[in-house]
Amino acid sequence: MQLGILGSGSWATALAKICTDNKQSINWCVRSEEIVTHMQQRHHNPGYLSSVYFDTNLVKLSTDIAGTIAASDCILIATPSAYVTATLSNLPANAFEGKKVISAVKGILPDNNLLLNEHLNKAFNLPLSDYFTVMGPCHAEEVASEKLSYLTFSGIDVAVAEKIAACFTTPYLNTVVNPDVYGVQYAAVLKNIYALGAGIAHGLEYGDNFLSVLIANCADEMAGFLKKVGIQHIEVGVHDGEDPITHRKTPNYSSSVYLGDLLVTCYSLYSRNRTFGNMIGKGYSVRATQLEMNMVAEGYNASKCIYLVNQQIGAEMPIAETVYRILWENVKPRKGFNLVEKTLV
Repeated sequence: MQLGILGSGSWATALAKICTDNKQSINWCVRSEEIVTHMQQRHHNPGYLSSVYFDTNLVKLSTDIAGTIAASDCILIATPSAYVTATLSNLPANAFEGKKVISAVKGILPDNNLLLNEHLNKAFNLPLSDYFTVMGPCHAEEVASEKLSYLTFSGIDVAVAEKIAACFTTPYLNTVVNPDVYGVQYAAVLKNIYALGAGIAHGLEYGDNFLSVLIANCADEMAGFLKKVGIQHIEVGVHDGEDPITHRKTPNYSSSVYLGDLLVTCYSLYSRNRTFGNMIGKGYSVRATQLEMNMVAEGYNASKCIYLVNQQIGAEMPIAETVYRILWENVKPRKGFNLVEKTLV
């Protein structure tokens, strides 16, 4: 299986490291010729995870998206959700014909409030059977330092998902497979919003006691949304059996890709969404925070997208709505969280 990667940020770089550590050759489409030249000469990404060095014999670098896709059987998209539509906009309608696509996008596309699989189906007629996701909990920085992490690969074709997962299995990376394409994507979107909320609470100088209650309620709110959109198998403590080979229990809501990713994104100092929220809680404006961080916090756009999507779904989401109103409607963080306090159980 020849793998192509679109994106040159920290998450794309971490995934490229995993593949090449596993001696998997990749076609890697990066943002500029300067990055190509630097990596060819210095063997590392100059902008992200610069401590990671690559065997460039395993990496074919390019800035040509169409060429990278054409040369690959399986394309991993690892660009921020806000840039996906523009990144793919010049491709022909049949660009992904006969290809497998793996999404490492942890957000909704803000141009149209669609998940990536929905956009690819609409713009490129990609069937869901050819679409897969790779989700955390897995911070790029910990991949760089080879701390043991877990990735979940999801696809309705579980056999193919297992083959894809095998390309990413290393001594420091364990892989899990499940068929829940929609659930893992919505969970990834929501945990970023709640991490913003956790960061805002920290910036407002709430303590650990409050934060634990806040995150517990975030977990409950997220589960309620997932049930509303029809996601199954998210009941804690209930499993439908186990894998006959690995003897792992079937995943449920307490699995790493749901509750685990929520927890690490809310608590970890590596979490850019938590950092973004912390600055908002301390009084920075959204624009000042964006300029200071110089990195994309997926939860910012996601908070508006989920707010709009939920107008149709009708889930009870007071925490996510409060984060949206703080970021997009100029509600003062202290006022917003005074209201959140009254909703927590």
